[in-house]
Amino acid sequence: MPTISSTGVLESISLEMIAEIRYTNEHATPMVQLVESHKLAKGQDTGIFPKVGQVNVRRLAEGEEMTNEQDLGLTTLSVSTNEVGGYIVITEKALRRTAASAGNPFSVIARQFGDAQSRLMNTDLLGLFSALNGGTDSGSAGIAFSAANATSLVSLAYTNKLGRDLKIVHHPNAVMRLLRDLSTIGSGTLRPIPDGYSQDLLGKSWSGAMIWDVPVFQTGDITRDASDDAIGAIFDKSALGVLHEGQPRSDKEYKNRRRAWEMVFVEEYIAFEIDDTKGRFVTADAIDPVLA
Repeated sequence: MPTISSTGVLESISLEMIAEIRYTNEHATPMVQLVESHKLAKGQDTGIFPKVGQVNVRRLAEGEEMTNEQDLGLTTLSVSTNEVGGYIVITEKALRRTAASAGNPFSVIARQFGDAQSRLMNTDLLGLFSALNGGTDSGSAGIAFSAANATSLVSLAYTNKLGRDLKIVHHPNAVMRLLRDLSTIGSGTLRPIPDGYSQDLLGKSWSGAMIWDVPVFQTGDITRDASDDAIGAIFDKSALGVLHEGQPRSDKEYKNRRRAWEMVFVEEYIAFEIDDTKGRFVTADAIDPVLA
């Protein structure tokens, strides 16, 4: 269905409109900045991700011939991308009747597509949480994401060698429960975002909390079930990744028969699990707080 000037909403941005177009609010989308990013080169159609196991060495006597042959333990993961995209048709009449104060419609559409792409990639990565650690839940329905439970989660992560670049991502309500337990947050003092993280890209997702040396981020793109429980995770950067192919493309083409412009957005990528052993997911309560 093309976007035409006589549709109810678009009548509101013709010449009598004086305000700039507003955008639908989006949740914070931190995941793309917290995982590995890979890109296919021109002519490639598959990404191959190798992993090696551990080897052992032992003490040797002088002149002793070594007999403890070790296996490299090499395994590989093959990943290919998928296309995602969408399009909008906007008529010439709608463009003529859009007041300059409303903003450039093509810029508006480009931002909408950018927000949509960021939201989809974020939710694709969040959808991988439930497969981490062989699909074994480190939490359970109804538990509070308290400071004690969050600390236990970090302890399990280090005990099980999840990695050295750990972070926690959970639903805002679950993170809120954690922050209530942390006195520095409760007193209104927020820590600066840790070194190595972009304030511009992650500032809106950064909770201000650190459990040991593990930063905690939030995103409302995590869905809640019927009991208001949500799935978050602690993971190393190398647990999950995004494989990109080419560049995101946004093109527009004039359609003479329709007297309209067609604007198309396409991107090729896939979100995937690189190493199942480098993350743990945790179910916790994420019910809306009640203000007494």
